[in-house]
Amino acid sequence: MSGIVIVGAGQAGASLAAKLRSLGYRGPVTMIGEETAPPYQRPPLSKGYLLGEMELDRLYLRAPSFWEEQGVTLKLGAPVTAIDRTAKTVRAGGETISYDQLALTTGSRPRRLPAAVGGDLTGVYTVRTLADVDAMAAEFRAGRRLLIVGGGYIGLEAAAVGAKLGLSVTLIEMAPRILQRVAAPETSDYFRALHADHGVRIIENTGLDRLTGEGRVAGAVLSDGSAIETDFVIVGVGITPMTILAEEAGLDIENGIRTDAEGRTSDPAIWAAGDCASFPYQGGRIRLESVGNAIDQAELVAANMLGAGTAYAAKPWFWSDQYDVKLQIAGLNTGYDRIVTRKGEGGAVSFWYYRGDQLLALDAMNDARAYMIGKRLIEAGKSPDPALIADPAADLKPLLKA
Repeated sequence: MSGIVIVGAGQAGASLAAKLRSLGYRGPVTMIGEETAPPYQRPPLSKGYLLGEMELDRLYLRAPSFWEEQGVTLKLGAPVTAIDRTAKTVRAGGETISYDQLALTTGSRPRRLPAAVGGDLTGVYTVRTLADVDAMAAEFRAGRRLLIVGGGYIGLEAAAVGAKLGLSVTLIEMAPRILQRVAAPETSDYFRALHADHGVRIIENTGLDRLTGEGRVAGAVLSDGSAIETDFVIVGVGITPMTILAEEAGLDIENGIRTDAEGRTSDPAIWAAGDCASFPYQGGRIRLESVGNAIDQAELVAANMLGAGTAYAAKPWFWSDQYDVKLQIAGLNTGYDRIVTRKGEGGAVSFWYYRGDQLLALDAMNDARAYMIGKRLIEAGKSPDPALIADPAADLKPLLKA
């Protein structure tokens, strides 16, 4: 009996394997990972782990003994190089492994700077894997100069770590403002001011022309012709879904591995979940890059592999930790035309995204109460009066019962 094979040992793969067992599946489960470490959390890599506040064993999603106890065969440090859909096999680490059903939870990879602009110089890093962060950890010494390319959440989180550790941090963003792709100007303004208060220099509307240095990065020339010196660089310019295996196997690709509502690919024996998968959503198709989606989608796919036949109803949520600020995001803000600001206690604030009278999403900074209420309202399809949201004296909890 071939059983179920999972390609990818990250959050989605681990969630899928654990869910199969909790649902009572007793057949063989093999999880194959490219990295040598057992499944671990990625979000703390650029925060607590890099700061030295979280030990390696706390990164693990499960104690290493869990997988053996559950009868899940882990094959680590064994990148899958090919899928043979006819023979129902995968090739990994020189071994051919058979499957009855296959799940692709291959995740995503960071975009890197081209070698032509200095991307291959020593001292240029991305933040995605444990190895990435271990490689750059020794660079974080007080007084050194850090250049961050990209003003998204990864870049801002790295800037916060650098500033907290006493580095001189400069961040450049080619768009007119940081977080432009993912957040409203109000959220951008909040985090720009937060980083300025911690000594981070943010340069917007300015791209990178090239990195300079002989063998190792020593500086950068920006798109406006100015030059800055640096000791090392972190690149945070987005990620791309890992679809190469699926493409080479002839599966349908559409902004990721294309799946139906149940998580099945164009091959009925192959499923996909997590960062690598795109799925139907509100009449369109999306791909979500978040821990919440990786867990929820993978657990649903596990159930559907066992015959549940359930469509995925995504409930998007995200978070980011910077300094002493916890940003919590619920919903998707695509198509918003109005921002409603709600001020909480002790400097807490939330920005609520509306399209017409419809509540789409919210960003909450150090306001867990607003986040939880807003999240539940969005998931229930409820859209409260914006004037009520804007009134800091108004109690929002009754809205959940309305």
